[in-house]
Amino acid sequence: MAEVTESNTKAHPSSAGKQMKFSSFHLFNRPDNLSVKEVYDYQIELVETLEECGFDGIWLAEHHFRDYGVCPDTLGMLMYLAGRTEKLRLGTGVAILPLHNPVSIAEAAAQLDLLSNGRLDFGVGRGYQGSEFERFGVDIKEARGRYNEALDMIIGLWTQENFSYDGQFYQCKDLSIIPTPLQNPHPPIHVASISPETIELTAKRGLPLLIDPVATYKNVGRAAHNWREAMLKNERDPDQHDLCVMRSVYVAETNEQAKADLAQFEIGFDRSKIVNEQSAPIDPKTGKIADGFEFWQSRYMKGGTISDDFRWDQLEIAGDPERVVGQIKALQDFGINNLMCDFGSTRPMPIADMKRIINFFAKEVMPAFKD
Repeated sequence: MAEVTESNTKAHPSSAGKQMKFSSFHLFNRPDNLSVKEVYDYQIELVETLEECGFDGIWLAEHHFRDYGVCPDTLGMLMYLAGRTEKLRLGTGVAILPLHNPVSIAEAAAQLDLLSNGRLDFGVGRGYQGSEFERFGVDIKEARGRYNEALDMIIGLWTQENFSYDGQFYQCKDLSIIPTPLQNPHPPIHVASISPETIELTAKRGLPLLIDPVATYKNVGRAAHNWREAMLKNERDPDQHDLCVMRSVYVAETNEQAKADLAQFEIGFDRSKIVNEQSAPIDPKTGKIADGFEFWQSRYMKGGTISDDFRWDQLEIAGDPERVVGQIKALQDFGINNLMCDFGSTRPMPIADMKRIINFFAKEVMPAFKD
């Protein structure tokens, strides 16, 4: 991890006073041996375990039409989980705005925020899986334009009465929604970021990032630094926001055991089922990466070739408690104060084993970051 000390990823002293938060990512991936109902039951039990272990929040991924992720309605699932939990923050990770009517999603999210007593974290993104856009009948080349307009409308509907909007894709006139969110002025909004362009646009809005989950440590630090600089340039206060990154996380008694366990996880795991053309922003009209997604070129086409050493050294948070604490503190030095832990969203694992991993992390790692 020597790369995390590069000059453009230097620590930000103003972030030092922020306590690290721990949340969990839930893809709702369906392995061959489970039904969709069994996936739901499995994830619900994990969420209850996370609350018992003192985690701060959860994030649910939205996907459609295949076993990659079988939770198409994250707000509906979070509404159910709001009734099964009391303290966890409830995050969309993320809501794919171009696939939704912005008025409808503004209403549903406001209702969830109200019923959960203000626990919603609204993660948003423009989406990237070309197969989803095609089946919804939405041109993926319009994703950024639709995303920008939808986010404008949602914020306007949450904060203004008799709101009007006249965009290329969405319009409304003198519209007031009921209910409005409980949190004032609205639930925290977190923007999924892959490209430098998204970082700049997000900072102009004064919003925080959900940093690229497959970026190296060096690039995580660079993204955090660039966002912070862009916020200051736009006269926004970056310290008013939580900055979140998702990492694959695994902690074991020793580094040797962690390496051995992770190697065992990879045996028999066909990464091409996760990282393939269906998971890439392919324009069905051209068969190539869609316009506006150039930064994605080769990301998903080469994903299956990443070595175990590369993941260990540059991508994942893994090892014994001491190593894992050090890796998280490096992220904290970048100004990141919310770690979204992916404890194995694509690893078929008995529920007892997954709960043991989560409990061990909560017991051996999280106390190092609590006052």
